[in-house]
Amino acid sequence: MELMETIQASFDHLLRENPMGEARKDALRLDFDRRLKVEFHGTKVTSDGGLLAYRELDDALDLTSTIDSELCDIRTGKNTQHGLTALLRQSVYSRLAGYDDTNDAERLAVDPAMRYVAGGRAIERSAASTSVMSRFETEILAQPENLAFLMDLPGLWVDRVHKGKPPRQIILDMDSSVSPTYGNQEGSAYNGYFECTCYHPLFCFNQYGDMERALLRNGNVHSAGDWRTVLEPVIARYRGYDILHFFRGDAGFADPHIYRFLEAEGYFYVIRLKGNQILYNNIEHLLTRPVGRPPKKPVVLYHSFRYQAASWEIARRVVAKIEWHAGELFPRIGFIVTNLRWKSSNVVRFYNKRGTAEQWIKEGKYALKWTRLSCHDFLNNQVRLQLFALAYNLGNFLRRLALPKSVKKWSLRTLREKLIKIGAKVVRHSRYVVFQMAEVVVSRTLFRQILERISRLRASPELAGAG
Repeated sequence: MELMETIQASFDHLLRENPMGEARKDALRLDFDRRLKVEFHGTKVTSDGGLLAYRELDDALDLTSTIDSELCDIRTGKNTQHGLTALLRQSVYSRLAGYDDTNDAERLAVDPAMRYVAGGRAIERSAASTSVMSRFETEILAQPENLAFLMDLPGLWVDRVHKGKPPRQIILDMDSSVSPTYGNQEGSAYNGYFECTCYHPLFCFNQYGDMERALLRNGNVHSAGDWRTVLEPVIARYRGYDILHFFRGDAGFADPHIYRFLEAEGYFYVIRLKGNQILYNNIEHLLTRPVGRPPKKPVVLYHSFRYQAASWEIARRVVAKIEWHAGELFPRIGFIVTNLRWKSSNVVRFYNKRGTAEQWIKEGKYALKWTRLSCHDFLNNQVRLQLFALAYNLGNFLRRLALPKSVKKWSLRTLREKLIKIGAKVVRHSRYVVFQMAEVVVSRTLFRQILERISRLRASPELAGAG
């Protein structure tokens, strides 16, 4: 009996050291210098040591700690090894680190950084396998009540950040994007504007770059299609804030239903209008080229007037911007509908800051690869988009709340390559587990400063709202 226990203990130790079944660790030799050997220790080293900083921020803001009580677990077996919190963390953190497919879970399951950020049983054994992660994302999270909670979760995380000190104002930027599709994916359709077969997701951000809500839509819907599904829950969350509320949108959201909704909710809005003959008639006196030699800088003119389209029940203010550029025969003209009473140039300047939303969408595409929606079923791709949204928010929270001034302008892509992708060797002691980090781009001093800022957020939650 003792012999069997000894054999079993040795086998368990072997699994912990070599969970992928690689019993031999013969070093690989390099011919250019025979003194060099290459060894692989999957459970003792990680290439994603920087994820520990994000996990620290997660804990300080209390983002994922209550997931088990919020999600409905449809698993009926008694031998479930991982809780829903650990599975959600693995889904979010793996995407944050650039692993956009559950196929990567097979190797990530034994990665020490992933095991510790996931928590639970993953720490002593391994994180979830590809099959477990696939069932979690396509079966558990795809349940109607779980998907509804998952879609609300980015906004709930933003509320946690605002806890203690509400923002002085809220500015909502709404924009659509394109996620190319391949093959016969459900909901895929040709979009004439993007000139490809795609999905057409809709996003809403606040002025800090946090994603308030996201929605995956069929590829052939209008830019403003299903806008209520995205905008109404966000506005409902901010009704209790006694602050100024603003909304910005491009010409795709020039819809009288949106105007009426925003006016009823007390929002100030600036939305671009497509030009038509009536609008051009109102600025006809400004369409004559200025007399004299054109200056090097553009000649910019503004004009404000009341306008009522056939589909509008009332007249609204329209601000026009006319730019005369040297060497161009015709002026560049833009129209904005607004209920602001600001000076026309200030209205245009405020609208132009909407371009930051396009930048945030690009960051999601290039840093997180959230266009990788490769499932056949539309519902499963909706789940994947929401997981990408959570990964994006966690990345943005760390950037704006914890980074020192010297690296404050790092993009999410730069953070992934320089902060998250820190190689580390894991050394176990009786009382501690030490991640021996490689000090290449991110130094010990910089990493310490990040942890100190996170610690201050934990001690003073009101700092989280400072943005």
